[in-house]
Amino acid sequence: MRVIFMGTPDFSVPALRAIAARHQVVAVYSQPPRAAGRGQKPRPSPVHRAAEEMGIAVRKPARLRDPEAQAEFAALEADVAVVVAYGLILPQPVLDAPRLGCLNIHASILPRWRGAAPIHRAILAGDAETGVAIMQMEAGLDTGPVLDLARTAIGPEETTGGVHDRLSEMGAGLIVEVLDRLPLPATAQPEAGVTYAAKIDKAEARIDWTAPALEVDRQIRGLSPFPGAWCEIGGERVKLLGSRVTDGSGAPGTVLPGLAIACGSGAVQVTLAQRAGKRALPVEELLRGWDLPARVV
Repeated sequence: MRVIFMGTPDFSVPALRAIAARHQVVAVYSQPPRAAGRGQKPRPSPVHRAAEEMGIAVRKPARLRDPEAQAEFAALEADVAVVVAYGLILPQPVLDAPRLGCLNIHASILPRWRGAAPIHRAILAGDAETGVAIMQMEAGLDTGPVLDLARTAIGPEETTGGVHDRLSEMGAGLIVEVLDRLPLPATAQPEAGVTYAAKIDKAEARIDWTAPALEVDRQIRGLSPFPGAWCEIGGERVKLLGSRVTDGSGAPGTVLPGLAIACGSGAVQVTLAQRAGKRALPVEELLRGWDLPARVV
């Protein structure tokens, strides 16, 4: 099958590799290189780098609304396009160009958590499970009918980073299964249960210790590793990247033994943290030689 692959971040790479192992990937579309690092030099995306390693042509249009870009896309005469966290809106002529349309790997159990940050939002909301859905794309935001989906439980101490990696691999396996079975009937998403996963704002990252421990724990795990929930400890900004709810009480922000911290109700045990300019460390290592104050803010 002739496949166009469209993706940008690390999440997309396993799907590209899995598809390329079984089908002819005629082109890879990825976002243009962005300035990064201390030198702010243009850096190709993870998908761009992976495609070059595999010897697949990479296209990097800044937009797909130009008739010329749309004509180039159609000229590939693809059977299907697979889209995984690409980052650009696909106009209708692009959606219609492949013989079997465009399929999207979305990191949620649609229609729950349509939009930009489904993994973060699932953990922040305390969802017991999440998954990946293979969706036939249409003009609306993640509104298309679903061809297949797979589910997975969210563990009580799991972070967005850990769930991200598992869903990336699950999506890669599921899309290969779907491509092998095309054409497939698709099921329209129900109207009931629709939620939207808004992009994470860095303003959401500061911890409010007056909130219940359950909410603080979800915030820490849901924003780990990026952007990282944070607080000030002894005037130093520290990212908290792993946690669990624990026994304990005290005024909100009170430091309990072992870097457990009292919340509005209950307490949170920090398990992974990162001081400014340092690498993330398990709390046992972090506490060596660190004089903790009585409270954090």
